Amino acid sequence: MLKKELLDILACPQCKGPVTLTEKEDGLVCETCKLIYEIKDDIPIMLIDEAKPL
Repeated sequence: MLKKELLDILACPQCKGPVTLTEKEDGLVCETCKLIYEIKDDIPIMLIDEAKPL
């Protein structure tokens, strides 16, 4: 699980906007870009090319 401090500083690499944790805590959502960045082994994969559309 990601720590609150890390979530507070993470931003969407595309728009630099805020990201929120999914309900299952398996990804980070950018509502502006409508993208989900997966979390694998407690590491967020913050690559635009790896993001999935909502």
